Amino acid sequence: MATGDNPSAPEDRLSAVEDAIARAAKRAGREPADIALIAISKTHDAAAIRPVIAAGQRVFGENRVQEAQDKWPALKAETPDIELHLVGQLQSNKTEDAVALFDAIHSVDRPSLVKALAKTFAKTDRRPSLFVQVNIGDEDQKGGCAIANLPDLLARSRDAGLDIAGLMCIPPYGLEPAPYFALLAKLAEENGLSALSMGMSSDYETAVMCGATHVRVGTALFGARN
Repeated sequence: MATGDNPSAPEDRLSAVEDAIARAAKRAGREPADIALIAISKTHDAAAIRPVIAAGQRVFGENRVQEAQDKWPALKAETPDIELHLVGQLQSNKTEDAVALFDAIHSVDRPSLVKALAKTFAKTDRRPSLFVQVNIGDEDQKGGCAIANLPDLLARSRDAGLDIAGLMCIPPYGLEPAPYFALLAKLAEENGLSALSMGMSSDYETAVMCGATHVRVGTALFGARN
């Protein structure tokens, strides 16, 4: 089934995406088990999320701390093995809330946030996985660390005691994503990082072919956002 097809039943949508990931992984000589599917549940309520959990999905992503706080504590109480990822931008004054709720944060992008996260980590034993978001297309309207600033931000993170797992990006809308995914993979390799969070509903198969370890899929699983 091609990317973007959307069967009606949650289990069918999930199966279609998992099958597409597996096919792309095999074409790239990779193991499908090495790619984590993050179901992006932003704007969808608990009633829409529960069927996807029932279908077997355990990794979910949200864009906003407040929205996640409103729905995920109850959902995680029902299904304790849920893994929750923050994929949207994080305000420095929300780090304590984010660290308390999320298992991974994909949007580390500036020195002030590194400082805030280090301060929060000093107060708690929780250690979410951290990804540096790279502004891979050098777009003014997007968050993310400039490519030229990446080595410095990684050095600041290490100096602050933060363990950066990998890099995240969102390619420019409407352009062929493969060159941007390949560039992110190159940057990760140059900086000794193994995790790559890249690819969404429209391009996750391409991202898998380019080395993604985490793909962030919403519409193909949940349908159009509210």
